[in-house]
Amino acid sequence: MTPAKAGVPTIAEASRQIASKKLSPVELLEGCLARVERLQPKLHAFITLTAERAREEARAAERAIMKGGPKSPLRGIPLGLKDIIDTAGLLTTSQSRHLIDNVPAEDAAVAARFRDAGSVLVGKLATHEFAFGGPSFDLPWPPARNPWNPEHFTGGSSSGTAAAVASGMVLGGLGSDTGGSIRAPAALCGITGLKPTYGRVSRRGVFPLAFSLDHVGPMAWTAEDCAILLLALAGHDPRDPASADVPVDNYTARLNEPIRGVRIGVVRHWFEKDNKAEDQTVRAIDVALAVLKDLGAIVREVILSPLADWFAAGMIILLSEGYSVHERWFKSSPERYGESFRDRLAMGALLSAADYLPALRRRRELADEMAAAFTEVDILVSAAQPGEAAPIREVPKWSLFEAPSFAMPFNVSGAPAMSVCCGFGAKGLPLALQLAARPFDEATLLRVAHAYERVTGWRKARPPD
Repeated sequence: MTPAKAGVPTIAEASRQIASKKLSPVELLEGCLARVERLQPKLHAFITLTAERAREEARAAERAIMKGGPKSPLRGIPLGLKDIIDTAGLLTTSQSRHLIDNVPAEDAAVAARFRDAGSVLVGKLATHEFAFGGPSFDLPWPPARNPWNPEHFTGGSSSGTAAAVASGMVLGGLGSDTGGSIRAPAALCGITGLKPTYGRVSRRGVFPLAFSLDHVGPMAWTAEDCAILLLALAGHDPRDPASADVPVDNYTARLNEPIRGVRIGVVRHWFEKDNKAEDQTVRAIDVALAVLKDLGAIVREVILSPLADWFAAGMIILLSEGYSVHERWFKSSPERYGESFRDRLAMGALLSAADYLPALRRRRELADEMAAAFTEVDILVSAAQPGEAAPIREVPKWSLFEAPSFAMPFNVSGAPAMSVCCGFGAKGLPLALQLAARPFDEATLLRVAHAYERVTGWRKARPPD
């Protein structure tokens, strides 16, 4: 752990400095590219680096700011996109041989929103193959590595985004989350990752894993940065059938309001019984809850269905829907997949409507149960991961199935949830807690996370170079 690197501002800090003309977008980008040059060979965070395009965009942002001001807090901010997100004219591989030459003709909705906000695209970031299989060592690209210790796992599947943000190669980026793929790498790499409410952010142009569970969301160093990113991303998209036509809050406007009186429910049995977290994780969560109580939050325990129920329903849905996406390739060219993805998703071929439909019914019951809990509390708290990141070479192929996921309940329910760093473990790697809110109340979720980050010191440390 080292002090925050000079030259790695948060998005919020950089935006303020750019607006006041104390920081040049070109200078900011060159700092990021210097870190890419130094760190990419050991972290493998990028699939495609777009340095020259980024330099053109940074220069254009600088000219626009000198002429008329920033107009957007993302103007001139270096960002990255998970490589399942379409970018017009730019390779988009999903880290798979099946799409090794894929160059989309149109930007995904979220890529277009970032472009329209004036951000600078540094490149396309590593993922687990098709956002599910990994870490894989039998693909044309190596898996991303954890910046805190490159011998350790990033979590998945938004692995490159987490590694790039934590190391300062970009200031923020996008991931996708079907069963924890934003929150897991955010937790293990020590950044902040938000899965918004289902339908809050368009998924048009993002390669699907499971249509009814997929989310796209921001990953950044702080909750404040995630709020800035979400403000650019959120909104109805009539071309995405799952997009919700719900008004968008100003997520940054109330960030600094006190959290006194916010009701927090701790689903303690999920991480102390159903999937027992490491003692150091439990202690870190308890300390975090004490901090929130000191800030005026009201903390109580909440009992929900066992974690295994949420995981079983979610995983049956994921495997069924995922296999339906890939069935043609599974039948025609299965050898083009990596072993991890192929063997995991092939289980979907063994599922039938007699499995899928009961899972959908159970999902409805569980979502109603969580909605009832949110009439009594404003925020739910649980673990984000059991402990520190494992050595990358020791992650089993079947790791996703060994214990029920802390993340899956919020994909099943569609409620917004985020991972927030709450300390460091015995090996010096990050620990994290998970916060969730009722659907479309990302504003409260971000406010609580921001309040916690402001009074703790975890955002003052970056991984070593």
